[in-house]
Amino acid sequence: MFHKEGYKIISITLVLFLGINLAAYVAIQIKELQIAIFSTTLVFLILILQFFRNPKRITKIDDSTIVSPVDGKVVVIEEVYEKEHFKDKRLQVSIFMSPINVHVTRHPIGGEVVFSKYHPGKYLVAWHPKASEENERTTVVVKNNAITILYRQIAGALAKRIVNYATEGEKIIQGSDSGFIKFGSRVDVYLPIGTKVDVSLDQKVRGGESVIASL
Repeated sequence: MFHKEGYKIISITLVLFLGINLAAYVAIQIKELQIAIFSTTLVFLILILQFFRNPKRITKIDDSTIVSPVDGKVVVIEEVYEKEHFKDKRLQVSIFMSPINVHVTRHPIGGEVVFSKYHPGKYLVAWHPKASEENERTTVVVKNNAITILYRQIAGALAKRIVNYATEGEKIIQGSDSGFIKFGSRVDVYLPIGTKVDVSLDQKVRGGESVIASL
């Protein structure tokens, strides 16, 4: 199963894969060179298919838990001042995605989208301390009866486009698709101070399934 953002790129890649290898078969008589071209283009095709995959995830719906919005590794757990929306101290949990991770973003909680904003910006490496304020990013705030959280999609050095489906006033389900980031990137989740964090630094998490915090 692939993410809808990838179907056009996958189609183009398939056409190129077939075209290049057909041309190589007709024009090149050296068997070893044909195999080398086939192997190289096959690896590229597999990478594209892997990047745009959207595996089905089973989320245990629970208003007392916050699930990871993405696949990746926990790289930050710290108290910070969130100055865009809450304008107070929050507990930040950041998850870094490598280019081989699934890049679908999922809603960490269910509820109502009360804020959603896109920010154009730079393309610093995703782990850069200033990336969350200077890179291309989107900020989404979701509220339910138990908690209000903010999560921020942050583009990395390779990413040139963030897709965000969250619209203000929309009712959303925990674990459902909320967007997509192309290539290496990061997502920051901002929780109320005192929220129990259920992950540790360098821990690998799965979007829509791994519980990163609980009330």
